[in-house]
Amino acid sequence: MKVGILQTGRAPEKLRSTHGDYDEMSRVFLGLPHEFVRHYAVLDGHFPDDATDCEAWFITGSKYGVYEDHGWIAPLEAFIRLAYAMNRKMVGVCFGHQIMAQALGGKVEKFEKGFSVGAVDYTLTGPIRNAADGATQNIRLHAYHQDQIIEPPKDAELTLTSDFCKYAGFAYKDWGLSVQPHPEFSSTYLKDLVASRRGTLLSNALADKATSSLKHPAQNGFQIKIQEFLEIHP
Repeated sequence: MKVGILQTGRAPEKLRSTHGDYDEMSRVFLGLPHEFVRHYAVLDGHFPDDATDCEAWFITGSKYGVYEDHGWIAPLEAFIRLAYAMNRKMVGVCFGHQIMAQALGGKVEKFEKGFSVGAVDYTLTGPIRNAADGATQNIRLHAYHQDQIIEPPKDAELTLTSDFCKYAGFAYKDWGLSVQPHPEFSSTYLKDLVASRRGTLLSNALADKATSSLKHPAQNGFQIKIQEFLEIHP
């Protein structure tokens, strides 16, 4: 199968030589060789011709806000709605999670309580919960965001939540899966990203807290769930 990676942001330039850019991080996360992936830099206006160009789609994270006035935001929303109408599977992380929700009628805002950064504990719920007795379970995932979904689309079913981020994950029946955290970020990349933004976007106290949290490894449960959802068998 072909998976189209819709790139909506880039890693900081000084980190790319070590960690790669977001499209490559996404490919590695999905466990796909290069020949099974097509990259589209939608932030530069490079879009697929049609939602049928690939069997499934993956939307990356981004430094931009989905509510900002960029010329590629509205076309990306239109493409999401087209993929939804055609039932072409789609996965989104962070910005991808937010733009999928906004395109389908949800609302996103800059969260007044600031950033969620580091290895964060979330509660699994809804259709991806896998406890045999039906009880909720916790999972630790890497996070870096301030924007949040504050109103979910009507077709979204909550799959992931935390005290800081209520709508941290959605399932859209058999069409879509999205998460606010960054399961595609390695701990070393997130550590370097935090260090690069210390004293600017992130206070020293928040950067210290985030760095300390990375001593406790995130779990790969969502990587497996996303691969299963997209029917990828590495």
